Amino acid sequence: MRMLMKVQMDTATSNEAIRQGNLLKTVEGALEELRPEAAYFTVEDGCRTGYMFFDLDDPSRLPKISEPFFMEMGAKVHYSPVMDPEDLRKGLSAITPS
Repeated sequence: MRMLMKVQMDTATSNEAIRQGNLLKTVEGALEELRPEAAYFTVEDGCRTGYMFFDLDDPSRLPKISEPFFMEMGAKVHYSPVMDPEDLRKGLSAITPS
């Protein structure tokens, strides 16, 4: 299933991670683990924020993906299933109008 993972990092904790050289290692580790089809980084609500779109084949992977961000960045992590246009077309065509 295609998923969106939003990672919102605590500013003070991620500042310290930058000083120690760990933020980039954590992000690169996640990218290596996820092999996302797209990844974007920005600021949201005053926090460093990353959006990663990836395929989740096994939900038991979620702790391995999330925990580095929780433990090393004090991050809030949110997952959402997402669709591409083809998925949306397929889903909508399965609806029988009443």
